Amino acid sequence: MAGSAVFIWEGTDRQGRRSRGEISSPNQSAARAELRRQGITARRLKRKSEGLLARFRAGRIVSADIALFTRQMSTMMRAGVPLVQAFDIVADGVEKQSVATLVRSIRNDVASGGNFADALRRHPIYFDELFCNLVAAGEQAGALETMLDRIATYKEKSESLKAKVRKAMTYPAAVIAVAVIVTGILLIKVVPQFEQVFAGFGAELPAFTQFVITLSEFVQATWLMLLLGLAAAGSGFVAVYRRSRPLRDQADRLVLRLPVAGNIIRKSAVARYARTLSTTFAAGVPLVEALNSVAGATGNSVYVQAVERVRDDVSTGQQLHFAMRSTGVFPNMVSQMVAIGEEAGALDTMLDKAASYYEEQVDNAVDNLTALMEPMIMAVLGVLVGGLIIAMYLPIFQLGSVVSGGG
Repeated sequence: MAGSAVFIWEGTDRQGRRSRGEISSPNQSAARAELRRQGITARRLKRKSEGLLARFRAGRIVSADIALFTRQMSTMMRAGVPLVQAFDIVADGVEKQSVATLVRSIRNDVASGGNFADALRRHPIYFDELFCNLVAAGEQAGALETMLDRIATYKEKSESLKAKVRKAMTYPAAVIAVAVIVTGILLIKVVPQFEQVFAGFGAELPAFTQFVITLSEFVQATWLMLLLGLAAAGSGFVAVYRRSRPLRDQADRLVLRLPVAGNIIRKSAVARYARTLSTTFAAGVPLVEALNSVAGATGNSVYVQAVERVRDDVSTGQQLHFAMRSTGVFPNMVSQMVAIGEEAGALDTMLDKAASYYEEQVDNAVDNLTALMEPMIMAVLGVLVGGLIIAMYLPIFQLGSVVSGGG
């Protein structure tokens, strides 16, 4: 079934009072039928046009929206609200029109006789195979509300982990951007003012000052070309990166070797692996099938390939902890916890503990990086700004010493 559309209506209610409003429905006939069911006689009914402003207000659906939707559905079902009615309540309560439209589309599919998992599979952009498989397992076991609670917890923790890694990556980038902008402003706006003053000195400038003036002249003449070149290079790299699997693999390997950020990404990949495998295994998904879903959740091609190798080894009869240890990318502590979980028949519990531990490790590493970057910001900006100021005032200092020496 196609997604629902929004219709604007005008008419009268049961008391004969004039009223107007909006309604979401797959088509105009269904909208009229729904209005009649509510006791409204529609005199005008037309599809709402979506202009540029309306699309902007609708907003793009992100992972955090899906996590919130899952938590809301879990809460509704735990409270005993029927599934179709829960969709209506959630759709009416969300702020983003795009999310409301998505929820109503799923609601219409379920109301017409389909199951929840199949309705989700009609929207693969927002609900991956892992999400759909877990919902299907919950429906088959008659424990959909429990499964939705597990999925919501998994999505919330995954989003929290992504936010921490994003914070760790954007902080250094912000420092570099600020440093480049400040330096550019000084070279384009401030240094030329000093250059005019130095022109009246009639003396040879210090080498450091001459270097800064030459750099300033170069930046003034080419700053637009430099910006366009950087933008083109960045866009080209992103385009090639998305299309080239070998480039992505090489970039992921290089990222893991970075001094501080590499350690954060490594721990976050282990945390995602443990969290996803714990959730799927607790849902009753067979281990080999669960590992198929886990591979893509790690977020790094090195770990994707390692999990695929683990899956192949487990499918031939090897124990999970032994297969993990043979890849060489999982910490010994995780392998030992998995071994204990396999021995005690509590694999999902031990994986959950491992995931919580490494999520906390990522949190601490990000906090430490933030604390480390604060003095580095001051140092970088101090060197750049201070160096340019020294270069500009050096001729004045030399001139003052010559005048005082001559006096």
